[in-house]
Amino acid sequence: MAHSDFRLRVLMEPRHGARYDDILALARTTERAGFDAFFRSDHLLGVDPQDPTYLPTDCWTTLGGLARDTTRIRLGALVGAATFRLPGILATIVASVDEMSGGRVELGLGTGWYAREHEAFGIPFPETRERFDRIEEQLAIITGLWRTPTGDPHGFSFSGKHYRVEGNRTPPAPTQVPHPPIIIGGSGPKRTPEIAARYANEFNAALGGDLRERYAIFARACETAGRDPEEARRSAVLPVACGATPSEVDRRGAIIGSDFMRENAAIGSPGLVVDRIAQLRESGADTVYLHIYDIHDLDHIELLGREVLPQVTGPAAVTA
Repeated sequence: MAHSDFRLRVLMEPRHGARYDDILALARTTERAGFDAFFRSDHLLGVDPQDPTYLPTDCWTTLGGLARDTTRIRLGALVGAATFRLPGILATIVASVDEMSGGRVELGLGTGWYAREHEAFGIPFPETRERFDRIEEQLAIITGLWRTPTGDPHGFSFSGKHYRVEGNRTPPAPTQVPHPPIIIGGSGPKRTPEIAARYANEFNAALGGDLRERYAIFARACETAGRDPEEARRSAVLPVACGATPSEVDRRGAIIGSDFMRENAAIGSPGLVVDRIAQLRESGADTVYLHIYDIHDLDHIELLGREVLPQVTGPAAVTA
């Protein structure tokens, strides 16, 4: 079925990392402002790998804290690196946080891409083909474990090239049924949409390029897999620097340092941000993640919640 309700979410990408108190303050502000969800990135280094001020935190550890310290917003990673965690462990972690949150968790998963990050933390980083092979097996295991009833006499088993599970009769049981929504995204034209067509509840078209064409490729992959393309949501990421005055716009815009991010960002007044969101919606997105860099600028979130959110989702979202 098509998804008529439009969702506006906040995605935290801290410039210099963050401690839990910083993450919690941003998440609670996001919740008070009326947004649908708070997501964070899954990184151990920043964009500049030489930045000595970067403070890494583990994605799912902090999401577990947010599960207890927030009440309404949905929580997740956009997107987690499949290279970081073994599939059975990840299935258990996500199910645990889902239970802790009362069923508010979503699993975003990607192949991982940041080679220097892996080197810095001693994490193996296979070549691209193997990373895609591994994420396919991971998703088969994660969803297989989640869908296996507790007490099943045979349990869940899987035998692949990279992972093997033998007769798990006590699988992790998430609160959401049949399981938390799965988000898969990227700009690749072949394997990413094919994998998403098989496993994703939401396809994220990433940044840059022709979103409409990426959604069309995903739809064709769904049809090839025998799935109704309208079952899945389609999302996009929008870096944002919004200000009520030109000086606020300049101050927040200066933080978006990379040329690529600036080319794809909404830097300007609330009206400009609303227009950019409308363009993404016209391209087929039903969910937009506002990419936030200065995590200490809580006034930015409040402004977006007050001046942008009601115009794209309706007044009811603010008082939900």
